[in-house]
Amino acid sequence: MVTVEAVEKELEKVVDPEIGLPITEMHLVDEINIQDNGDILIKYHLTAPFCPPIFAEDIGMNIRTLTSKLEGVKNNQRVNPGYTPPSVQPATPAQSKT
Repeated sequence: MVTVEAVEKELEKVVDPEIGLPITEMHLVDEINIQDNGDILIKYHLTAPFCPPIFAEDIGMNIRTLTSKLEGVKNNQRVNPGYTPPSVQPATPAQSKT
């Protein structure tokens, strides 16, 4: 059965193409979930909300390629939830006065 440690070891080989550092070293991997049936789910994020799509796809494909080779992996899903900007609160009447 695949282990979190084995997945982490493979993820150390995934390098951000723009920065040139492993995604594990930059703490971009948020969660690794392994099911008993061999399904794995890897949640990660990118370095910036404006990461070029070609770099984002390259990272995602490298994650899938490297972790799919692990013994016991049946279904490999990677999730990049994307960038969620902070919510903007409307100004109060006191803040609106100039």
